[in-house]
Amino acid sequence: MQEFSFDLLRRWPDIEADNLFAVDASDRLILDEAASALESATPGEVVVIEDHYGALTLGAAALHGARGIRVHQDGLSGQRALAANASELGLADVYSSLPLGSELLTGARVVLLQLPRSLGALDEIAESIARFAAPDVRVFAGGRIKHMTAAMNAVLSRHFDSVSASLARQKSRVLTASEPAVPAPDVPSAWPHREYHADIDLTICAHGAAFAGTSLDIGTRYLLEFIDRMKADATSVIDLGCGTGVLAVSLARARPGLHVIASDQSAAAVASAAATAAENGVADRVQVVQDDALSSQPDASADLIVLNPPFHIGSSVHAGIALKLFEDAGRVLRPGGELWTVWNTHLGYRPPLTRLVGPTHQVGRNTKFTVTVSTGR
Repeated sequence: MQEFSFDLLRRWPDIEADNLFAVDASDRLILDEAASALESATPGEVVVIEDHYGALTLGAAALHGARGIRVHQDGLSGQRALAANASELGLADVYSSLPLGSELLTGARVVLLQLPRSLGALDEIAESIARFAAPDVRVFAGGRIKHMTAAMNAVLSRHFDSVSASLARQKSRVLTASEPAVPAPDVPSAWPHREYHADIDLTICAHGAAFAGTSLDIGTRYLLEFIDRMKADATSVIDLGCGTGVLAVSLARARPGLHVIASDQSAAAVASAAATAAENGVADRVQVVQDDALSSQPDASADLIVLNPPFHIGSSVHAGIALKLFEDAGRVLRPGGELWTVWNTHLGYRPPLTRLVGPTHQVGRNTKFTVTVSTGR
């Protein structure tokens, strides 16, 4: 066991602020509940899923000697924060990052899981563990009590014959699941889900952690009404924070000669958008990329960007993520390019859009949302 302090962990390069933390009490409780299982595990038998910024992975390694840890994090910002924290603490060689699936989970005997807010995400994770992990796997799934529901126990119980809850500590609790109900080899995964929407003549595909699932987000629905008014001569287009890819696919179908980049930091969103593009016959013209905002895109390279920004960072309401997206959009837009944004009217995003992107004017407003177009400087 080596010297280790959770206080050394940072959220960077994700948004950092006084009310945003890299570690919480549920991280500590998960590690404590799993302590004996971690210490008896051999290298390669420990898997960590949805570690926020590295507390579970690095805590398992430094406090309990785990090695060969396999890690899956849906968000790219979390992956990069884990890498930065691991490098700073000299633990970069204790883990590897992998997509959700067989390579991540085959042979796993101990799984540490930060419970996702989405029941769909939990269902897809639990199904994957039951399908691929060792028969004696134990899952230690924790979270803050205010974000936990009885439905989470029900989801886990669909995939595991034994589910029990720990005592509460510091407003956190851990659910322990074991005895996986292994699906038959010829039974395919239920994911991604698919739903046809007749009003927009489009099938939406969604993995469990994708925002809004197979439903059509109401902000996106409103922004779709303005597609015909977006920059007519655009040749390079980005759907920033693409989610399930509805805007990217709709633009590609509306403009047959157009190539669209659909970008999101969520692995589930990227997989969902790729499936949506394929399902609707435009996979050859929609390039899906996982990116932290637009960090991989060059300056002044896009004619048109469309954006339905989130206003939550994890469970915290915080404007920082939207401001980060606006700033990157301003950098990537060509002079005279357009950023079309839909946002909850009460958030008042017009001043920061003007400051970070360029002159901004309102083009639509309904009872909940405002749509603006900002012109790149």
